[in-house]
Amino acid sequence: MPNTLPLAHAPSAQHTTDTELAARAARGEQAAFEAIMRRHNRLLFRTARSILKNDADAEDALQDAYLRAWRALDSFRADAKLSTWLVRIVANEALGRLRRHQATLIPLDAAMNATEPEIQASLTDTPDKRPEQFAMRAQMRQLLEARIDLLPEVFRTVFMLRAVEEMSVEEVSEALGIPEATVRTRFFRARGLLREDLASQADIALGDAFAFDGARCDRIVAGVLARGGAEGLSRKP
Repeated sequence: MPNTLPLAHAPSAQHTTDTELAARAARGEQAAFEAIMRRHNRLLFRTARSILKNDADAEDALQDAYLRAWRALDSFRADAKLSTWLVRIVANEALGRLRRHQATLIPLDAAMNATEPEIQASLTDTPDKRPEQFAMRAQMRQLLEARIDLLPEVFRTVFMLRAVEEMSVEEVSEALGIPEATVRTRFFRARGLLREDLASQADIALGDAFAFDGARCDRIVAGVLARGGAEGLSRKP
């Protein structure tokens, strides 16, 4: 009897390269694209979330971005990293949504010199250090997420990709289409806005920030596969 276990859950899936998965998905293999989504879901959700600052909007943007990527897989060059290619698509989709909603994007120079009392106060308040360890960890995670949300968009996405997802300067530069020097400047400024007292505690909670649970992962994958099937993008092996 042939093995009917979906690729995304098969023991060999973790050993299949992104390049191979992309080639198979480009030929219409649904299981290969599902494996791609499950492998990169957290990174891409965090990318969209850093721009849109809303979980539901980020999920919607991610699904639309996945469909764009699925349709364009034939144009993916194997000499590039699939994750970087996908981050660029997701970032463009999220930024496009902001523009369509006439959101005001703060220019880099203006953002670096921002002095609004509300933003500065929220970034400099001293966190409560009295709760017990587990409660403190949860509180710190919530505080960190809230303060990241308050960063200007030009800093927020760079900080999310560099600090939370630990992408290199070169990878962020390629993904966002900005110079490496700009990546370094924005990341440095973002850390400065988050303040030294918060930065010293950040490493505890960064791994848990904007948690990407199994239910959300499954929901996004199911939505993309259903829409992709309706468009005729997939075939089941």
